[in-house]
Amino acid sequence: MTNLQLIELTKDFVRNQLKDAEGGHDWFHTLRVFNNATHISKDENVDNLIVALGALLHDIADSKFHNGDETIGPNIAREFLFKHNVDSVIIEHVVKIIENISFKKSLDKSFKFKSNELDVVQDADRLDAIGAIGIARCFNYGGFKNRKLFDPAIKPNLNMTKAEYKNSDAPTINHFYEKLLLLKNKMNTKTGKKLAERRHKFMELYLDEFYAEWDGKK
Repeated sequence: MTNLQLIELTKDFVRNQLKDAEGGHDWFHTLRVFNNATHISKDENVDNLIVALGALLHDIADSKFHNGDETIGPNIAREFLFKHNVDSVIIEHVVKIIENISFKKSLDKSFKFKSNELDVVQDADRLDAIGAIGIARCFNYGGFKNRKLFDPAIKPNLNMTKAEYKNSDAPTINHFYEKLLLLKNKMNTKTGKKLAERRHKFMELYLDEFYAEWDGKK
C-alpha cells in the first residue's frame, strides 16, 4: 500500500467514525486540521506521513465525549494502523501525537513528549480552535453542554490544573480567557505563529463587540 492509499483509507475510516460527532469535533474539524497541517509542514522538517496520520486520527475518540477516558482514541488509532500493516515506529509516533496534542495535556506537569511532527499537528489543531471557526466551535460545544453564554459573576480561572480544566462547566466566554486567547503564544512553528496572529485579533474584536452588545452600548 502506498502512503497516499493509506492516507485516503484513513480519511474514509475517520469520516465514518465521526459521522455522528458533535459539530465542533466532527469530520470537518479533522479535515481542517489535516489541511492546516499539510500547509504548515511545507516549511518544517517532518515525516509527512506521520503528520498526515496524526492529524487525521488526533480526534478519533476525544476523551470529553468518552467520560474523560484518554486511552480510547490512542487505542483505536493503534488498532487501525496495525490492521493495515503500518510500521510499528510510525504507529507509536502517531499514538504519541494523539496522547499529547491537547491543550489540557500542556497543563499536565508530566508533559514530556516532543517531536517536529507533534509541533505541526498541534499548531494545526490549535488554529482550528481560534479565529472565526474557533468562536463557532466554542459556542457550539457550549450549547452542546448547555452552558451559559456569559455570567459576569463567574470569573475565568487562569491557573487551572488539568483536572480542573477537564471538569470545568464555566460559561462559554470564560473559555476564551482560559484557553483560546492563550493559544497564539503557544504556537510551535513559524507558519503557525503567523496564521494565529490574524485569528487572535479577530477574537479580540469579537469580544469587544460582545461586551458592547451585552451592556447595551451598541
